[in-house]
Amino acid sequence: MPKTVSKSAFARRPLAHLREVEQTGEPLILTDRGRAVLRVVPQATAHDVLATLHGCVVRYDDPTEPVAIEAWGAGA
Repeated sequence: MPKTVSKSAFARRPLAHLREVEQTGEPLILTDRGRAVLRVVPQATAHDVLATLHGCVVRYDDPTEPVAIEAWGAGA
């Protein structure tokens, strides 16, 4: 369960809250009158982004050959 903090409590110590998110990697939910209004999450690294693509290439026949428009499924 992500940590929650009211907007007014966040405003008193914003850098401390942001550092906590950075160090723990856990998201922080800001609330306004008990209602969640904003989610603060750490920035994904390039490695994290590329890891999501791992295994998504189905076929890799000849990467240096041109690809026809029809092969993209974007034919006119």
